[in-house]
Amino acid sequence: MIRLLAKWFIREKESDPPERVRSAYGVLSGCFGIFLNLILFTIKLIFGLLANAVSLQADAFNNLGDAGSSVIALFGFRIASKKPDRDHPYGHGRFEYIAGMLVSVAIILMGWTLFKNALDIVIHGGEPAYTTHFLPSILVMGISILTKLYMFYYNRALAKRFDSPALKAVAFDSLSDTVATFAVLVSALVTRFADLPDWVRPDAWSGILVALFILYTGFKSIRETTAPLLGRRPDPAFVQAIEQATLSFEGIGGVHDVIVHDYGPGRVFVSLHAEVPADADIRDVHEIIDNAERYLSERFHCSATIHMDPIITDDPETGKLREQAEAIVSEIDAVLTIHDFRVTRGPQVKMLLFDVAVPFSYSSADDEVQKRIETAIADGIPGCRAAVTIDRTDG
Repeated sequence: MIRLLAKWFIREKESDPPERVRSAYGVLSGCFGIFLNLILFTIKLIFGLLANAVSLQADAFNNLGDAGSSVIALFGFRIASKKPDRDHPYGHGRFEYIAGMLVSVAIILMGWTLFKNALDIVIHGGEPAYTTHFLPSILVMGISILTKLYMFYYNRALAKRFDSPALKAVAFDSLSDTVATFAVLVSALVTRFADLPDWVRPDAWSGILVALFILYTGFKSIRETTAPLLGRRPDPAFVQAIEQATLSFEGIGGVHDVIVHDYGPGRVFVSLHAEVPADADIRDVHEIIDNAERYLSERFHCSATIHMDPIITDDPETGKLREQAEAIVSEIDAVLTIHDFRVTRGPQVKMLLFDVAVPFSYSSADDEVQKRIETAIADGIPGCRAAVTIDRTDG
């Protein structure tokens, strides 16, 4: 169905920019989700009232909450697709992450409401359910389960295609709804056919379990959707691919300090340092850097900026000093590595300037590592001092 609707309303072309296609599918998914959830809410509420089934009524309002979540996701895609302006030069892409977070909050609120309602039934009891309209209620639940499974699969597929946290949150919301409705279905069968005392309410107990599952899903989803807003680390595979692509250009001997700024899907900015020979013609190096930036931008759909670090490659003394510094740093700890090495020569002291890559998992503080290395350099290499910059990495 979603593919048919896409052919009618989107009519995707190869020349369409990725942002436009992404936004169009997000809007289509949101509108379709609102339509389906409103239908499920209506029929569940009607038969929940007719059958006096509190669990089915709660499940109906769960679908109403899902319709509200789809509205939030819909507006999220619309706002995220807005072009950059004076106040937001990097666009509005991060609003999609905010939309995903709001969907997750809606899931948590609905789970908490279901939990309180089910607990109230367990404590205070209520009128028996499904004494009438049992079969129509079962049919409604079966249709709901199939519909929600379909919504889960198509939203998950779109989330993977466009790397969308908002659609991923909606997909898992649909999956939790499937489990919730299935539990309501099981409790309805037990209520109708099992010979249980009046004070035993299978629908209420199942509602509690379902609510706990929904709460777990909501908290897991909110953690995933807020991570980009807080500045999570980039995918190591993406960083490695950036490094390898840059090193494929002749004249670039090393890459370090790769930084990825995520301003929303399709709005990624990458900056890095590329080591180039210090004695090379600056015009030739500039052309290489320009070509590398253009290649990275086209291949990885990002905005790439490369800072070139001139490295002396044919000075025996500089090479020897680097080898000595590397040996000293490695002796302190083998996980530490150096880059961007250069030497300034004064009348009495040579200054060794370099960065040290320190893993985030390394327990020692930056100033402690810096002081230890600078002291070791001063003691181990006569006539030299070190100026060390600590560079925390994923290594």
